[in-house]
Amino acid sequence: MRKKNLGKAVVLMTVATMLLSACGKAGSSTTGQVAGENEDISFPLEKTAELSFITSAETGTTQEPNERIIFQRLEDETNAHINWTCFVSDQFADKKNLALANAKNLPDGLFSADMSDYDLLRYAKQGVIIPVEELIENNMPNLKKVLDDNPEYKAMITAPDGHIYAFPWIEQLGSGKEAIQTIGGMPFINKKWLDELGLPVPTTTEELKETLVAFKENDMAGDGQTIPMSFIMNGGNEDMGFILGAFGDGYGDVPDHIAVSNDKKVVYTAAQDGYKEGLIWMHDLAEAGLIDPEAYTHDWSTYVAKGKAGRYGLCFTWDCASIVQDSNDFIPLPALTGPEGQKNAPRASRSDTSGLQRGRCVLTAACKNPTLAAAWLDLMYDPQQSAQNNWGTYGEEGKANIFEKTDDGMLKHLDLSGESQSPWEIRTTQMVGGPLAVMDSYYGTYVTCPDDAQYRLDWIKDVYVADMKEDYVYPNIFMSQNDLDNINQYTTDLDSYVNRMKSDFVMNGNVEERWDEYITTLEGYGLSKYLEIMQTNLDNYFVNHEK
Repeated sequence: MRKKNLGKAVVLMTVATMLLSACGKAGSSTTGQVAGENEDISFPLEKTAELSFITSAETGTTQEPNERIIFQRLEDETNAHINWTCFVSDQFADKKNLALANAKNLPDGLFSADMSDYDLLRYAKQGVIIPVEELIENNMPNLKKVLDDNPEYKAMITAPDGHIYAFPWIEQLGSGKEAIQTIGGMPFINKKWLDELGLPVPTTTEELKETLVAFKENDMAGDGQTIPMSFIMNGGNEDMGFILGAFGDGYGDVPDHIAVSNDKKVVYTAAQDGYKEGLIWMHDLAEAGLIDPEAYTHDWSTYVAKGKAGRYGLCFTWDCASIVQDSNDFIPLPALTGPEGQKNAPRASRSDTSGLQRGRCVLTAACKNPTLAAAWLDLMYDPQQSAQNNWGTYGEEGKANIFEKTDDGMLKHLDLSGESQSPWEIRTTQMVGGPLAVMDSYYGTYVTCPDDAQYRLDWIKDVYVADMKEDYVYPNIFMSQNDLDNINQYTTDLDSYVNRMKSDFVMNGNVEERWDEYITTLEGYGLSKYLEIMQTNLDNYFVNHEK
């Protein structure tokens, strides 16, 4: 394997002159860039240069990015000093917007911008952020190679007006139905309790109910602490929507309630008869005391605390190691057969092209040296730098490390099972996020596949793929600002109402009696118009994709 030395890397750069002022010009449709004189930028720089970026960090970790060893190494290797403004992750959205509203004090860029498509188009129109396609083409060889080798990603980060307004985050692992994002919230059942009771793994919804009753009646956790089933209602990967695939046409439910039928029609999962039947079944479980009464209101920390206390018979999450006391006691529950014989492992939406966040990093109109900024950011797309930014690093003394660097230069994920902290806690103390690309082809060449990812891939392939009936998911389409405006208008009301009624139906029942009123209300909030926009974009995607 060819080793890379960032400290000695030389990147030939083309100077770009920015037409946009620090305050920007609303409605500008130019690229904001013109070719200038050539300049060779070699890292480390002869004289220290400074850049300013906004970023975020998880609660409980350092809020001073330059204390992280990854950034310390980068500064040593480049002689570029970064002046950071760091916000706690759970406050980042509001703090970021306030910072961008101050046109006289904009940073050079946002390293972890986490901008939605709407944000990208809005801030571009206002002249707050600049297009970067020419910087990528002329000044960012690492990112350019990623996009040249994977043109589908270049298409996905390109706005409808033809510009690229952000540097992406890409994490690719697996593809198609075997991509790691195919199923988000997996159901995990307590196999230890099953074995103690001499029960098989449930294969139908009725068998699951009987199993949950057995967990409760035998008080498997002891002292009345047993919780047969728990989840976080409307909580993303911790929601119970996957299990609803056993009803009706088997679409289950996903956080944005969007699925695609095999005849390429957009489906709103929360308006399907199967969704209704699934909620009726869930209410029966609630009435029987089989569902955690706090499932509708508790937060992540409370959810984890009860899991770590050994109270769950069935729970939902991305990886149960983060939730339960001993993950070896749990196995993924296969897709169940419902009362009408339906069996489906519903696919999470937008997993077809693996992981992509196109609004991860942006440069502002106030950036004084966009060429230098692009050169520094391009280092984030070096394969091994991307891996470290994404997971963590190696060789930090006195701390648990994510990797060790082998004699041949590969980054090898370490076994963290014996550490006092969870893998995620260790990861958050080292990783820096930001723009990066970890491609499927990197595993085994630059970095090993992490164990928690590998066993997820194995579960998806061995437990769920055979029962995935859906051939398509809604692709990651960069829509026009007009469509995004309309979609935001509809989904604001739709999501709020659906999430509220989902909890209400499971807790209080009367689903059948209230269903027609529910559907009428959805239509009043613009469901049909919303689906029309989504369908038009999907049709256009397939026309362009299948050329």
